[in-house]
Amino acid sequence: MPSDQRPLIDMERVWVMRGEKIVLRDVSLRIGVGEHVAILGPNGSGKSTLIKTITRECYPLVREGSRMAIFGQERWNIFDLRPLLGVVSNDWMALCTREITGREAIESGFFGSVGVQPYHRITPEIERQTAAILALLEIPHLAERTITEMSSGEARRVLLARALVHDPRALVLDEPSNSLDVFAQHELRETMRKLARADIGIILVTHHLADIIPEIDRVILMRDGRIVADGRKQEVLTAAALANLFGLPVDLTQRAGYYHLW
Repeated sequence: MPSDQRPLIDMERVWVMRGEKIVLRDVSLRIGVGEHVAILGPNGSGKSTLIKTITRECYPLVREGSRMAIFGQERWNIFDLRPLLGVVSNDWMALCTREITGREAIESGFFGSVGVQPYHRITPEIERQTAAILALLEIPHLAERTITEMSSGEARRVLLARALVHDPRALVLDEPSNSLDVFAQHELRETMRKLARADIGIILVTHHLADIIPEIDRVILMRDGRIVADGRKQEVLTAAALANLFGLPVDLTQRAGYYHLW
């Protein structure tokens, strides 16, 4: 199969442990390059571990009949894989132990570091690409502001910009709206829509139904480390399925392409 036709993710009967606990159980999943997919489930359902398995922070157990490939390869040098996946995770913020400007945060994405180090060389091409990404996400005003001076929503948009520096084949967003107020959530979702319309593949992990932008047409439901539903959004997002997923009665409404739980 030509490399451009190989799926982004191809998992078959994958199990993952973290410490002494099995977190993913018998997961089979195939996601194509360029797809827009949401992975929805309650806290503790295994969503974030699934993402960490895709990004090679966690590894599957060796079991008969189990396999996993990313872009058609089962073995990766992590430094070759990173530029292909733009990962947006709140974990990065916890690593910031000094003042870093928005521009520096984005430029550090070229080196896979937390901030720009003295031994890094910022070339004119890096400066050009950084300026282009700031303009694309409409955040040039954040270039010289430090991360500690930004709101949570502004910092999240800078992290999105950082994830785009290598023109990745897919964006992986892990609970991107956590800790954001209503206005910041709206801005983030509008940015996600803009990127989706630019044909960037999106894998969104969330427990907030309203994070699923209209451009996402496939939804995967997870509970207790397993995939319990996978299909077209209109077929998967039903009141009965979501009540079973979250363990309580719910009402489901749809407005302007977004779904909401009550």
